[in-house]
Amino acid sequence: MEHYPLLLIVTLPFLAGLATVFLPTDSRAPVTWLAALTTLACLALTLLLYPAVSAGEVIHHRIEWMPSLGLDLTLRMDGFAWLFTFLVSTIGFLVVIYTRYYISPDDRVRRFYLFFLAFTGSMLGIVLSGNLVVLVIFWELTSITSFLLIGYWHHNQAARDGARMALTVTAIGGLALLAGVLLIGHIVGSYDLDMVLASGDAIRSHDLYVPTLLLVLLAAFTKSAQFPFHFWLPNAMAAPTPVSAFLHSATMVKAGVFLMARLWPVLSGTEEWFVIVGLAGMATFVLGAYLAMFQHDLKGLLAYSTISHLGLITLLLSLGSPLAAVAAIFHMLNHATFKASLFMAAGIIDHEAGTRDLRKLSGLFRFMPITGALAMVASAAMAGVPLLNGFLSKEMFFAEAVETHADSWVDTLAPYAAVVGSALAVIYAIRLIHSIFLGAPPESFPRQPHEPPFWMRFPVMLLVVACLVVGMIPGRTVGPILNVAVASVLGAGAPQYSLAVWHGFNLPLLMSFAALAAGTLLYLLIGDYLEHSERVPVFGRLNGQRIFEQVMVAVSWRWARVVEDLFGTRRLQPQMRLLVAAAIAAGAIPLLQSGIAFGTLGTTDLAFTGLWLIGMACAMAAAQSAKFHRLAALALLGCAGLVTCVTFFWLSAPDLAATQLVVEIVTTVLILLGLRWLPKRSEALLEPVGWWDRVRRTRDMTIALLAGVGMTVMAYAVMTREPGDSIAGFFIDKAYSEGGGRNVVNVILVDFRGFDTLGEITVLGIVALTVFALLRRFRPAPDSIERPEQQLIQRAYDEGAPDRRADATATEYLYVPSVIMQWMFPVVVVLAAYLFLRGHDAPGGGFAAGVAMAAGFILQYMAAGTVWVEDRLRILPVMWIGGGLLIAALTGAASILLGDAFLTSYFRYVELPLLGKVPLASAALFDLGVFSLVVGATVLMLIAIAHQSIRRLRAARHEVERQLEERMQWN
Repeated sequence: MEHYPLLLIVTLPFLAGLATVFLPTDSRAPVTWLAALTTLACLALTLLLYPAVSAGEVIHHRIEWMPSLGLDLTLRMDGFAWLFTFLVSTIGFLVVIYTRYYISPDDRVRRFYLFFLAFTGSMLGIVLSGNLVVLVIFWELTSITSFLLIGYWHHNQAARDGARMALTVTAIGGLALLAGVLLIGHIVGSYDLDMVLASGDAIRSHDLYVPTLLLVLLAAFTKSAQFPFHFWLPNAMAAPTPVSAFLHSATMVKAGVFLMARLWPVLSGTEEWFVIVGLAGMATFVLGAYLAMFQHDLKGLLAYSTISHLGLITLLLSLGSPLAAVAAIFHMLNHATFKASLFMAAGIIDHEAGTRDLRKLSGLFRFMPITGALAMVASAAMAGVPLLNGFLSKEMFFAEAVETHADSWVDTLAPYAAVVGSALAVIYAIRLIHSIFLGAPPESFPRQPHEPPFWMRFPVMLLVVACLVVGMIPGRTVGPILNVAVASVLGAGAPQYSLAVWHGFNLPLLMSFAALAAGTLLYLLIGDYLEHSERVPVFGRLNGQRIFEQVMVAVSWRWARVVEDLFGTRRLQPQMRLLVAAAIAAGAIPLLQSGIAFGTLGTTDLAFTGLWLIGMACAMAAAQSAKFHRLAALALLGCAGLVTCVTFFWLSAPDLAATQLVVEIVTTVLILLGLRWLPKRSEALLEPVGWWDRVRRTRDMTIALLAGVGMTVMAYAVMTREPGDSIAGFFIDKAYSEGGGRNVVNVILVDFRGFDTLGEITVLGIVALTVFALLRRFRPAPDSIERPEQQLIQRAYDEGAPDRRADATATEYLYVPSVIMQWMFPVVVVLAAYLFLRGHDAPGGGFAAGVAMAAGFILQYMAAGTVWVEDRLRILPVMWIGGGLLIAALTGAASILLGDAFLTSYFRYVELPLLGKVPLASAALFDLGVFSLVVGATVLMLIAIAHQSIRRLRAARHEVERQLEERMQWN
């Protein structure tokens, strides 16, 4: 059964993010309402699915992509995924309310919510992924969107550095996760999460278990800031506080522990898991708490406390005990509530008092009593004070820490580390309360503190109430939700456990009180020292940020400089030499290993041979004339391209011939515009060559011959192989019956391989935008470019004085092409429409039509100039690109709504008035998207060059007109 609410939960945030682009920028109310309603809708859909999940059902929504390879867009919700979906949606909604009062109207609020909603959708995608490959995709999306959110205040150097560090570390983990997922798929034979979770024994007993475990744990550790990757999280505090509250409580950093808990049934229980995860969790738990004590920035203290609590969860997951897994899941929920409330309270303090430096804050309780009370309760929950939710999961943690799980020194140290880390947590919680709210207030605050508006404080109040209610009556509040989540992770191995507040006097209770007492006593002893310490003792030199920067300098500067010295050059020819040589090696190695078989081609046509001799002569002449006359070389190169075009037609490939023809035209125009960017020809090229030049040219000729001969050999082998060795028969038989078209090539592109085509046009759009972004900032040096317009002026003087016929000739030289190209434009438009409409049954199609249409536009630029064209034609190439991608994607999505796989095409005959039966195929709409994107991408790239080159040509033209007019008046 398909459950569309799952699809809505994941897609709604992304759709809402796109909708923010169309909302007004003069008011933040519409975009705030949109974000609030979106997160609220996700929460409502999540609650709607709770009855099914609580009954033990695992809800699926599957969209087929490549079922034979196990690659499907599968969404899956069980109790554990429901818990995280509930957390993300609820805290996301509260963060939106909070953001309304925190973010200044002067900030770009619309952009903030665009990033926020995309981040929310990415996290929901992680927790609801039913396919590991899909999980990896959403995993990387969280890295990208969190990078954008952390660097939201991009004018701040700390924000840019923190965002870059977060992206670098988590992206490395993402690559490791991709490799680990591929190994899991290789072991299990599928990427489907249900099959993976049922294959724990096969994975643990496989030879590739250890590499798989290391790769998955690297991803989890980098995402959840586990030691030694903990350093990026405090530097992310430069983000706005709503981002920090969301990132630390329910998203991003929780993704790592979510992944470990999700794969706990298949990866845990081994010695490798116990030692690696246990050591990382123990070190992170204690070190994070220790570093938190010495922080003077309130958000920095909370960041290190998050690291510590994530280490606690990791340590619990390492033990391999079902009860430890229960405690880990419970603490994930508890940590989300008190940490989100504390970060929001920190933002309120910063917002209302003007600082978050603990040394400048004191006695704030008398100014902000409600906020102070809320922050005190949340801090107490973080410290594990009884009757609060943090105490319950901490007590479960102590109960598991004292149990024996393995004969290892890690297991022996676990109870001691638990008490020490918890005592340190008490210290930084007390310091937070005492430094901010108690004591005498300073002489002045940066801003006169006062209570925030009610709705800014409301999310904090709601979360603190949750901490109190769960801490007092856990069984009736959080108990059912926790039971459902635990059952989905542990399955039949779910243990019996109790959420009662009182379990009698036992060792875990004694450890809790020991940690509270030790932490309080230590704060009384060293509290003053903590307030005035300038650096962290013992571990102060272990600065992760400094180590990261040193590594980045080594990689991006020293190592990169070595690589640049070895392989880099500013000349195109050496780079092309390396690329072609690598391509030769890539093609030769498999051929040498497997061999190549040839058939019989048949008789050779003398006319065809002569045609190719002409093409070869043109190519060699172009290479030789390039150093004398570039325009002549371009003309000869065009002749070689036309020979290739005729060759395609000769070999019964009219589609390729038509595409080659229009591409050849646009390429010629592109190079014509690019000629003006080239530096002047060096006179040294005309001098006799030396022995080294002969060696270099011989080397280049050898590489070129190897590449050319190699392609010839492979082409000959393909064209002469037996018909049964080709897949052409399948496409010929199925093109009309399943694709509704007689043009097999077009049917393959828009139907059988439609997803590949969608990816290719997406890349084409990205390339066009990149080219435009680069060229709009680049201006060629005026002295380094040849100026044909100067030659034109000189010719007008030389030939025109005093004969007016030369003046008229120069004027016609300037204006006749403009008139001709304007007359030709309607013809080009009709040609493009003709190529598009016939593409499904005859040679043509969206790509060829798009290139032809783009050629019509760019010829107007060349002939009439940018001003004339843009005054009369509103091309808007970016809109063409976006519209094309949208049409192509919606065409594929429409098939999903009809219950078929993405981009499944439909074909039927429709009776139309006057026309009769007309064949209609949904692939034609997809081809329309291809056409639109190709037009936009090609025009955008060519305009980017034309705006630089034609601007000067128009200026030169006006200069010629002015000087000719002066000459005529003088005569």
